[in-house]
Amino acid sequence: MVAMPRPRPPHLHREANRHGNMVWYVRVGKGPRTRIKAEYGTPAFDAAYRAAIAGERLPAVSMDTRGTLAWLIGLYRQSSAWRDLAPATRKHRENFLRALIAAAGGQPVSKIDRAAIIGGRDRRSATPHQARHFVTTLRGLFRWAFDAGLVPNDPTIGIAIKKPRSKGFPVWTEEEIARFEERWPLGTRERLMFDIFLYTGLRRGDAARLGRQHVRDGVITLDTEKTGVRVVLPILPELRASLDAGPTGDLAFIATMSGNPMTKESIGTLFREACRAAGINKSAHGLRKAAATNAANHGATVAQLEAIFGWEGGRMASLYTRSADRKFLAAEAMSKLSRNERETSIPAPGSKVRASAQKHK
Repeated sequence: MVAMPRPRPPHLHREANRHGNMVWYVRVGKGPRTRIKAEYGTPAFDAAYRAAIAGERLPAVSMDTRGTLAWLIGLYRQSSAWRDLAPATRKHRENFLRALIAAAGGQPVSKIDRAAIIGGRDRRSATPHQARHFVTTLRGLFRWAFDAGLVPNDPTIGIAIKKPRSKGFPVWTEEEIARFEERWPLGTRERLMFDIFLYTGLRRGDAARLGRQHVRDGVITLDTEKTGVRVVLPILPELRASLDAGPTGDLAFIATMSGNPMTKESIGTLFREACRAAGINKSAHGLRKAAATNAANHGATVAQLEAIFGWEGGRMASLYTRSADRKFLAAEAMSKLSRNERETSIPAPGSKVRASAQKHK
């Protein structure tokens, strides 16, 4: 028997049957039990588990799956390369892997060549982000498989990924922030969500997990979902007032009406509806960008921005500091465009002679 995973996948149970053998089964809540007969750790087990969670019935497949794409993906999911990915990245790539298994899981790995991957990319060309993530998912799979000696070459090498042209989520303006606060006063769940986003800079998934267990002595300590980076955030007075006004849950501050934690998808839907009610067509991530912009405009360094927002490598933080620096430098340098300022305060080369000549006219 393969070692039990830690933590155990949701709704997966193990017990001894009347013959003393250990068996696996899936049970969601108080629903029916679904036995999984495949060997744990195999692609067949993983497929049966996911089907049981979704309440679906798997079609009969051959027991001999070695050398197929499903077999390779099953091994990849057990690898350290897969475990080392950030949880959010694994979740995102898992969607692509499941679709691949459904579409071509029984195909020999040798059939998944460069042409097949380019074809998959091009079929998604209408949605550039999907095309990009499709290639990066397969690149991670085949890079690991090649290093592990499971495939003779990596068919993703040299396949270009066109970066989608987008300015990203629009940043909230001060006027929009004031309009939302007027529409949703302290003491509403909508305002609590808003203040958590604005005064922590957390992503939606981290905001959904944030609760009293993450706060000690007025400081939030949380390992971010996307990158695993730990952020340590003192609670600002504005956020403290919002938390005190509530309503909050116990395990998560943002909670259902009965006090239970909410999924990040549900929070996204609820916040979008709150924005529309306030006449604003923007997102929670736009508030994160507003928080980063505000911090940079107030002189936060790259290191300080990374500490607040859980970034690494300097790239994201530099986008905000460069923008803030340009704004400051442009304001400071505008006086240099004045003709009078140029001739008197900071003479250009040679202008000293001209100024002297004018003086003696």
